[in-house]
Amino acid sequence: MAQLDIIKNLIHNGEVDQAIQELENLLSENGTIANKDNIYYLIGNAYRKQANWKEALNYYQKAIDINSDSPALQARKAVIDILEFYHKDMFNQ
Repeated sequence: MAQLDIIKNLIHNGEVDQAIQELENLLSENGTIANKDNIYYLIGNAYRKQANWKEALNYYQKAIDINSDSPALQARKAVIDILEFYHKDMFNQ
């Protein structure tokens, strides 16, 4: 889907709010789209880029619930590793 490639570029270029809006529009306009897990994964990536860990984890989990082989599984693990690092090494000194 060419539109998702454009949105990936928005995320990569730091235009995260616009990317999230475009992805949310895709979800609301097409409730039964085949690659919904990929859209959730991309929304998670956008929130991760903003360091909004809670929303990133929520959207990664939605993607995983739809497709257990989603790349969101590794992304979710990476976010959890980041949060565990922050809590153990940064705040408990």
